[in-house]
Amino acid sequence: MNQPTAHAVGKYLVTPMTKLTETGQYAASVSIRRGMHDRVFRLIPCFDSAARAARYALTQGRHFVLTNQLA
Repeated sequence: MNQPTAHAVGKYLVTPMTKLTETGQYAASVSIRRGMHDRVFRLIPCFDSAARAARYALTQGRHFVLTNQLA
């Protein structure tokens, strides 16, 4: 699993992650950390490049934080 750079969003650290699947596509996940705790979300769509998967994961992670969907 590749881990691109983490981004601070308020009190949270959002880190997009990608993984090459056996079908040759890239799955997207995002880690959202606050302090010592983090949550990892696996996202449904797959992508033809790791960069697109990471961009989607980062966008979704930022959305989760900014719309307070972590409770």
